[in-house]
Amino acid sequence: MSEKTVEKTDLVTVTIDSVQVSVPKDTLVIRAAEQIGVQIPRFCDHPLLAPAGACRQCLVDVPDAGNGRGFPKPQASCTLPVAEGMVVSTQVTSPVADKAQQGVMELLLINHPLDCPVCDKGGECPLQNQAMSNGRAESRFSDERNRGVKRTFPKPINLSPTVLLDRERCIVCQRCTRFADEIAGDPFIALVERGAQQQIGIAEDAPFLSYFSGNVIQICPVGALTSEQYRFRSRPFDLVSTPGVAEHDACGSAIRIDHRRGQVLRRQAGDDPEVNEEWITDKDRFAFAYAKADDRLEYPQVRDEDGALRPASWPEAFAVAARGLAAAKAAGGVGVLTGGRLTAEDSYAYSKLARVALETNDIDFRARPLSAEETAFLASHVVLTGPEAGSVTYRDLESAAKVVLVGLEPEDEAGAIFLRLRKSVRAGGTAVIALAPYSTRGLDKLSGRLVPTVPGDEPAALRALAGELDATSVLLVGERLATVPGALSAAAEVAAATGARLAWVPRRAGDRGAIETGCLPTLLPGGRPVADAGARVDVATAWGVAALPETEGRDADAIVAALVAGELGGLVIAGVDPDDTADPAATRAAIDAAGFVVALDLRRTAVTDVADVVFPVAPTTDKAGMFVNWEGRVRPWEAALHNPASLPELRALAGIADEMGAPLGFRTVDEVRAEMAQLGPWDGPRADRERSEPGLSGTQERPSEARDDALRAEGAGAEGAGAEGTLVLATWKQLLDNGAMQDGDKYLKATARTPVALVTRADFDAHGPTVTLTGDRGSMTLPAEICDDLVDGVVWVPAGSVGNGVLADLASPGTRVTISGAEGVHG
Repeated sequence: MSEKTVEKTDLVTVTIDSVQVSVPKDTLVIRAAEQIGVQIPRFCDHPLLAPAGACRQCLVDVPDAGNGRGFPKPQASCTLPVAEGMVVSTQVTSPVADKAQQGVMELLLINHPLDCPVCDKGGECPLQNQAMSNGRAESRFSDERNRGVKRTFPKPINLSPTVLLDRERCIVCQRCTRFADEIAGDPFIALVERGAQQQIGIAEDAPFLSYFSGNVIQICPVGALTSEQYRFRSRPFDLVSTPGVAEHDACGSAIRIDHRRGQVLRRQAGDDPEVNEEWITDKDRFAFAYAKADDRLEYPQVRDEDGALRPASWPEAFAVAARGLAAAKAAGGVGVLTGGRLTAEDSYAYSKLARVALETNDIDFRARPLSAEETAFLASHVVLTGPEAGSVTYRDLESAAKVVLVGLEPEDEAGAIFLRLRKSVRAGGTAVIALAPYSTRGLDKLSGRLVPTVPGDEPAALRALAGELDATSVLLVGERLATVPGALSAAAEVAAATGARLAWVPRRAGDRGAIETGCLPTLLPGGRPVADAGARVDVATAWGVAALPETEGRDADAIVAALVAGELGGLVIAGVDPDDTADPAATRAAIDAAGFVVALDLRRTAVTDVADVVFPVAPTTDKAGMFVNWEGRVRPWEAALHNPASLPELRALAGIADEMGAPLGFRTVDEVRAEMAQLGPWDGPRADRERSEPGLSGTQERPSEARDDALRAEGAGAEGAGAEGTLVLATWKQLLDNGAMQDGDKYLKATARTPVALVTRADFDAHGPTVTLTGDRGSMTLPAEICDDLVDGVVWVPAGSVGNGVLADLASPGTRVTISGAEGVHG
């Protein structure tokens, strides 16, 4: 049977308002009507939620056409599948359907308050709109007998610090409860009572603390659920809406930025079926106040003769930065640390500045724990991959038989991935397996299987799992796997041996774009290897320079070490938090030791306080740009606001380069995009390059026993064995923590999970409800919580929720820490 024949047999022909339409079987009548341009009113219906038939507003007339496909009474079109030969009349052609819909609307409005002028939903409210289009002109409820008295409740009710409920507005459509149960997997809100008293309620002492709670505000078809942050701040018709891309993770989620008079007032989820569908995390929705914080940098600064920073004009700052960098270049060279928050265009500008003006390949975006193995992995398996080149996509996660998570906790680190996996799991299509020290809350909601793994043992665990994988499997590896020697090599080896597809998921929005644009010491823009003479000639010709530096550069750790040793004379640093780096103390020492520091940042930081020249930069709302998400998908946006106090980083870098006599050749985002498009991706011998990368080919030897022994001596390794009274440290950042880009919203901050140390029952019994962990960088005291399936010999703490962070105050992940009770060492 041909493909076309199969497609035809799967179609059902129905007649809707005298128009015949063929749709796939099991299509709902309400969806079939949409295909012929008929909009049936609805409240409970949502295309991404299971049908409920709760509001009854979508009633249609389905008469018996002599084929047994009819019904004696109007039917809810949101729950009724089409059937061959079915005849449907909507409110457009049927007085029966029209009367039924008007009756339902009348019942909904009996107790609904007439407070549209003060309701946050007023102006964008489906109930308001459909009361006009599908309701009665007058209400029969307001007569002398009942005097129009409507049911009221105390208001508002705090479902959570961010979500408020005005209960008398609720029409019990159940969108919120279905979202919480089906999509997020956090069913803290539910229907309570029955009949006329039925309403939305919350469990006692169980607020709706979900990472995705804000979505219920957006999908509520009335003003029942509102945002504490936005409540009574504006009217929808006063806002200007601009499409954007979320900047907090590597998911590339589409958002809508609503602003008025130069201020962002709220952010909503955009509709992008290929990426985040219609959902975003609360971090993407609410964490935008950082851009208007009191410590926002509003003008350039230069350090005067007395050692103090003073305001400067842009031309003066360009000139001072150029002179200082030229001197530092002559004194040994300049390193460039870009961080992972940059747009692709800004990353490209840093890459070009390093090679053309500073004449160095000492550039790295990974201002975080990294490894040389990761550098090779990114060059071999990440750069130049994308949906058009067959990379793993969101849709592939839905079709995969197995998805293996290694060094990645999607609910905390990539919310859109988590929701797509949950969708697939609920549909019965995907089994999720996690190599982790314990079953996280997110893994439980994915009905996932835990492969108990001590930090450092991931290579062995991956190889042991290989027999279960095939071409229908996907390996998702997180950036923190880079700190485990041999782990990325093992992932590449297992993928090659089993046919499983491999994808790298960084945490920051700008990481993938930084790889593509050459913010690595071994790669030039477009994935061109620095070591390839042809690649260097290619880029030099495009840039109009005689030659590019030939020697592969230092990575971030080596740049830090070189600055401390006096081997580099200067540093260009962009939005890097020393406490987030592999060795915070060393990073601070490197910045202090640098002869000349140029810092580009949005807000005042410990780095800008010691820099010699400081440039204010524009947040994502104030400039156009693009991110490249974890799939390799390009995610562009245009500026929503125009703030003259800050410029895109590419403009500041262009000004510095001009003063150094090495112009970059662009000053605007559009000019950078045009140059990037002209340069294009590298089309050199990729296969040969992959074979030449050390430690990543499937034929390479495994890490030596000596290397494994050295790792275990530090504390990581098999079965958590080590010195008595010590545990292997496992850690990663939770979605909501003390990050600087979450500053300014006290309501969002109140929803963050309480930081605790997860320990085994034996360690809890031995050390008490509060424990002190001591590593080679300091100590940290936290409440302890028993985790029943935590691997013996391991302790887990959140990386960015306490003090200056685990990296600064405790130890490196995978190393050993001492555990004691709050009053002293026990056991």
